[in-house]
Amino acid sequence: MRGATATGAGCGPRRDSALSLWECGHRALEYEGDLAGARRWFEAAYVEAERTGDVAVMARAAVGYGGLWVHEHRTAVAAGLFEARLAQAGALLDTADLDPDERRDLALRLRVRAAGEADYRAGRSATILALLDEARASPDPQARMEALSVAHHCLLGPDDEPTRRRLAGELVREAASTGRRGPMVMSLLWQCVDMLLAGDRHAGRRLAELRTLLAEGPHLAADFVVSAIDVMFAIRAGRLEEAEQAAQNSYELGAKAGDADAQAWLAAQLVTIRWYQGRLPELLPMLGVTATAPTLSAVDNSLLGAVAVASALAGDRRTAEAALASLRGPGLDRLPRSSSWLVTMYGIAEAAYLLDNRPAAARVHALLLPFAHLPMMASLGVACFGSVEHALGVAALAMGDLDRAIGHLREAVHRNLALVHWPAVRASRLRFAEALDRRGGPGDAAAAAAQRAAAGQLAPVVGRGGTAATPATCVRQGRRWRVELGTRAVTVDHMVGMLHLAVLTANPGTEIASLELVAGVEALGRAAATEVRSTQEVIDDTAARSYRRRVAELTEAIDVAGRRRDARAVAAMEQERAWVLAQLGAGTGLAGRRRSFVNDEERARLAVGRAIRRAVARIDRADPLIGAHLRASVHSGIRCWYRPADPDG
Repeated sequence: MRGATATGAGCGPRRDSALSLWECGHRALEYEGDLAGARRWFEAAYVEAERTGDVAVMARAAVGYGGLWVHEHRTAVAAGLFEARLAQAGALLDTADLDPDERRDLALRLRVRAAGEADYRAGRSATILALLDEARASPDPQARMEALSVAHHCLLGPDDEPTRRRLAGELVREAASTGRRGPMVMSLLWQCVDMLLAGDRHAGRRLAELRTLLAEGPHLAADFVVSAIDVMFAIRAGRLEEAEQAAQNSYELGAKAGDADAQAWLAAQLVTIRWYQGRLPELLPMLGVTATAPTLSAVDNSLLGAVAVASALAGDRRTAEAALASLRGPGLDRLPRSSSWLVTMYGIAEAAYLLDNRPAAARVHALLLPFAHLPMMASLGVACFGSVEHALGVAALAMGDLDRAIGHLREAVHRNLALVHWPAVRASRLRFAEALDRRGGPGDAAAAAAQRAAAGQLAPVVGRGGTAATPATCVRQGRRWRVELGTRAVTVDHMVGMLHLAVLTANPGTEIASLELVAGVEALGRAAATEVRSTQEVIDDTAARSYRRRVAELTEAIDVAGRRRDARAVAAMEQERAWVLAQLGAGTGLAGRRRSFVNDEERARLAVGRAIRRAVARIDRADPLIGAHLRASVHSGIRCWYRPADPDG
């Protein structure tokens, strides 16, 4: 049991009567926001009250054991014990020797808490709202405030915004009338959360008011929430490295407070940071554990959506499809409309896009459309993925409805600017450019270039995410290709354009004639002997020297990797060396005489350009950031080259 140093003056281990133990728990919970400490005091108070037959303290301790939030007890055993105590205390009240008004108010508080727990886990609010009118009529302000707070917590879905905000306003008035700091902290916190979830431009004002109140003294539970909101604002500002450290600090504060959401919030914030850094697959091991943790909220499916997206980006289509199928279940409309619902739906939209699942994308689009005006927030505003318009645009892209996608993504840029969410602005501009490119209408190419240029200008604001310094690589793996850019990687099916990209990315900065690229492809498919119809030489001296230099480099690297017994690296480099040798073999005859190609420069330029564009489009569908990097870095024409550019611009 905690001593006086942890839970306030007068709450030392000697105070062992049921009422004294309850008073220590009440102080820890209301004044200090110490969820873990309060649970221990209320546990001790309940056991002692049960031993001595003090039914009133049993009821108060049972309610207090629920904490400030709904669903604090996550495991089946802990939740079962809590609910059993609520029921036991309620049953004993009927025969207890208590004042009728006290019995009525305690019974109401027990029923409110039980209804809130059941409604929250089921993703509904009907039972608790039915009890709320009864609670409003109670002369006990504690009963009224508890009912309002519990009901509010069951109304965090996007459908509930108007009702939720009315309840928060009512709670502020009740708390202010008591003059007690604890209720005022919680009521202001709920108002702040409501404004953030609604994208209210004045949310900062309410947050500043809450900070002023918290400056009077620590309140661990509220301090934790505010610290997590600060992480969200750091991400919006593009300060991703700072946000990551702040997320860890916030987690430690949440663990100290005993908040059941500490681990899940850290995971959500890391997912947001890695998503905007282009490094989401790095989190797959952590996501696999956290998404199945018994302490994860019963109505939170957002991390499973992250698993689907991260797996698809990593080239693990089987895991991605399984995660998406699990989310779709008997129907996406049956997923609980919790505070993480919008983020979950965004994850489904991204997974549907990456997996080319049009039915899932169409359903997500229909479900999200009524909430286009909202930001995609996680939980109490602890992470933000920008405007719902962006998710709608991604879903429309997956559906192949380019006009609709362009409309959504244009609006997403505007709304993300209003949120001052720079990583989301950049992401929406890049997707907007992609939609314009795919439509290919008059003026679309210029508009797409303008969007990419604007996205590139945000790189210094947002941070580069660790991929800009490393060029892309294309390695053949049987009938597929693995394309890597920094920490990002994706696997795509073989096509002719991938052969061209492999040569270009293996020789960054080197100009290679389109005739040479076409000749190399033909050499891999059939004998190089052809009828000479042109005097155009396929490989010039500069390209030939570059190819021979690359063969020498690969030969040496293969030898080194062989000594290290790195079979995977040897196989990859041998494939590239075979390709380069094929290029030389196609372009030169015996004794080094250069051959001539059957087609002219213009036909080669068109063929190579089409093949590369198709390959980049295939890569882009699997990973838009790698696709954007290749579009910005690969030039096709009479002469082709790969000059690595910032993948975000």
